[in-house]
Amino acid sequence: MSTRDAVSLTRDLLRFDTINPPGLERDCAHMAARVLQEAGFSVEFSEYEKDRTSVVARIGGKAGKDPLCLTGHLDVVPLGTRKWSKDPFSGEADGDRLYGRGSSDMKAGVAAMIAAAVTFSKKLNNTPGLVLVLTAAEENGCIGSRHLAGLPKLMGKAGAIVVGEPTSNYPMVGHKGSIKFHATFNGVSAHGSMPQLGVNAIYKAAKAIAKLEEFQFGVPEHPVMGLPTMNVGTVEGGSGVNLVPDLAKIGVDIRTVPGTDHAALLSRLKNLLSEGELNIYADTPAVWTEPQEAWVQRVFEICKPILKEAPAARTMPYMTDAANLRKVYNGAPTLILGPGEAAMAHQTDEYCNMERIRQSVAIYEAIIEDWAKN
Repeated sequence: MSTRDAVSLTRDLLRFDTINPPGLERDCAHMAARVLQEAGFSVEFSEYEKDRTSVVARIGGKAGKDPLCLTGHLDVVPLGTRKWSKDPFSGEADGDRLYGRGSSDMKAGVAAMIAAAVTFSKKLNNTPGLVLVLTAAEENGCIGSRHLAGLPKLMGKAGAIVVGEPTSNYPMVGHKGSIKFHATFNGVSAHGSMPQLGVNAIYKAAKAIAKLEEFQFGVPEHPVMGLPTMNVGTVEGGSGVNLVPDLAKIGVDIRTVPGTDHAALLSRLKNLLSEGELNIYADTPAVWTEPQEAWVQRVFEICKPILKEAPAARTMPYMTDAANLRKVYNGAPTLILGPGEAAMAHQTDEYCNMERIRQSVAIYEAIIEDWAKN
């Protein structure tokens, strides 16, 4: 497969509707797997539930050094309420832009990784080799990669990780961690004209929100990522204006920096919101690789001619599957590097520049070659 084919492969991936929920990545996963199998990769599938399929593909391998891992997700977010001017599932092109849901986030990255891997497939015998991990259910909690992290025999080993999320081909050395939870508050219903006979659950939620607004994390500012953040993103409660609400729920999104003790933080929050019941549905640590790490510096040099500048230490605000994969890959050095535009992620009329897709193939090929030699 040549670099030119990465664009057509992106278009092929875009034609699969993998909106999450429900995801249903199976057919898309099997199509990607066939391309890799035809190039000589051994392929295994894993489903954490029916039709939620992830792919683990390997080639090469040599004692003394673990393989390089390239990873990306196959699911995409819903289309949103605004009308698209392009077909979100046909890979429609306009100039240098390739449109479609998931073009930037992140089927172009997956396609470029596959294209680069296929190019090198016949050159990886007697080298540390390569493992591609294509995940289901990254959106809304990285569920697919969390499932894979619990399957060490399937996952094997990796010595470094490249995540093809959208960075405009700029190598990022990490991203913040994530804690997401719902807090539920119970009350006692009563007639709205006699509130003294009830207990208002919304008032309990409101007091909790006020406490969260003033919450101090008490951790030092990270030199690149800055400080942790917290956002109360949803509030639900009540069934009628003339009823005292007996149930209210809030949704909270926390982004943490390296060094944050998640267990201690959650313990503080449970004490702070003692009148509520916390349902924690995402708890993944920050990803950070020291910019001076030798492999990172080599990748920086690979990217320099294409970027026309020397990369500096930067991080992304969003989460990736790396937070889970590093658990099974023993904290391997990790870079987030992909052709998509971060600002296009989750947008109406999402697109990716085709020239960036071609550039990313060249970058991935150079990273694979460097890993095989060093």
